[in-house]
Amino acid sequence: MDLKSSVILFNPKSAKWKHRIPMSILQVGASVYGKYGVAFVDGNKEVDPWETISTLLKSGDFKYFGVTVMPGPQLRQAIPISKKVKEAFPNVKVIWGGYFATNQHPVALQSKYVDVVVSGPGDQSFPLLLDALEKGESIDKIKNLIFLKDDKIFKTPKEELLDQDSLPQLPYEYFNTFYPIKGYLQKTFLGDKTMAYHSSLGCPFTCSFCAVVPIYNARWKGKSAENIYKDVKWLKDNYGVDSIEFHDNNFFTSRKRVVEFSKLVLNDNIKWWGEGRIDTIDKYSDEDLKLMKDAGCEMIFFGAETGSDEVLKQMDKGGTQTAAQIRSFAVRLGRIGIIPEYSFVLGMPGESEDEVMAQIDSDIEFIKEIKKLNPQTEIIIYLYSPVPTEGSELYEQITKAGFEFPTHLEDWLNPVWENFDLRKNPLTPWLTPKMIDKIQNFETVLNGYHPTASDFRIQGIKKSLLVNLSSWRYKTGFYKFPYEIKAMHKIWKYRQPEIEGFYGE
Repeated sequence: MDLKSSVILFNPKSAKWKHRIPMSILQVGASVYGKYGVAFVDGNKEVDPWETISTLLKSGDFKYFGVTVMPGPQLRQAIPISKKVKEAFPNVKVIWGGYFATNQHPVALQSKYVDVVVSGPGDQSFPLLLDALEKGESIDKIKNLIFLKDDKIFKTPKEELLDQDSLPQLPYEYFNTFYPIKGYLQKTFLGDKTMAYHSSLGCPFTCSFCAVVPIYNARWKGKSAENIYKDVKWLKDNYGVDSIEFHDNNFFTSRKRVVEFSKLVLNDNIKWWGEGRIDTIDKYSDEDLKLMKDAGCEMIFFGAETGSDEVLKQMDKGGTQTAAQIRSFAVRLGRIGIIPEYSFVLGMPGESEDEVMAQIDSDIEFIKEIKKLNPQTEIIIYLYSPVPTEGSELYEQITKAGFEFPTHLEDWLNPVWENFDLRKNPLTPWLTPKMIDKIQNFETVLNGYHPTASDFRIQGIKKSLLVNLSSWRYKTGFYKFPYEIKAMHKIWKYRQPEIEGFYGE
């Protein structure tokens, strides 16, 4: 095969535990595979990814270094390794993509070791970018790019989201020559061989706290139910996959697609999980929900966010979601047998400290109410972390309160910013230590009294011990200094799904 120059596609390390297959570099790799030489490097699977990357670059075959960059742990490898690439191989073009690259493009480009940011999908823009660089042509008219031009940030127009069924198949078998796909299959609460999968792009809503919004601008496109099923069936037949985590931003946007997929997969004994919106799925009929359950849908992640209708408006949640609907929907899914996984964002800005604390207290009580209505409801708690959606009312509110992002790329390597991106350390000036302690201590007690079902190790005697140990705190509302619960969590390496996904082995 006569290929053009080659590209390294690098997935920086994202977690300490079992790892998902890196769908982002697989997707980008599909766009250039067969036209350019492609080498995959997964930092999750490498003892020293720089040794692997530098060895490839020393061969002289690689002119392009593409990195997917999510906020949080991936920055620990993405930043220093990109810098080393530019220092040791100055002619290699360093190209970043991903949420962090798009949302924090000014500091990335001003570092001088990131040449171009692909903002949003790279299915067309990435191969067009490589073609232009190969020919020495201008990249000004290639959509979805951000770069420096005359030392100023230059953004090309956003392209329309592509028909997802028209895109090339992911090169699973080629990727398998770098890292065995079986090594990414985990035993989770869903099944013995759980696989990650993306079936759509974007989300049709504009929540002001969501990092997806600046990238997709309330747009969504998904693969057809038939093509999703073909991929899932192929993964089952070739690798024994028995369960799927759909990591779409909003898998359930199209009811028709979900119902069709459920009918297709009904008899294949595949369990699955996905992310959706309460006000979207509440429009589904009971018949639809029962079909989903029968077709293997075990749990759905929802952004409940808050028990306050006023704060939902502040978040610009969009849609029709209300506190009353959050309650009733938890009960409804309980009758169907699908586990609702509700996330809450605590610590939104307010006019005064008293107002912020009152809202925190209110949301804590609302969460406990949800657990009474449907004890099977999973609860995930985040501290509010701003995203740079400039021009939004909420963004103006947080900047006036004194919040600002780092102005130099390497400042993001500070551990406090990693915790910020994991929504565990907000760095927001309106949240006092007392507020943060209350939220985190309640979360510890909650996870003791209601341990997550997704960590299947915490069963039997372990679960009984945790529940009994946490009971008095949960029932009396005394959350301070829950050291005994933290000790049990540490001994059993309790895994919170909001930080590193489901427990897997």
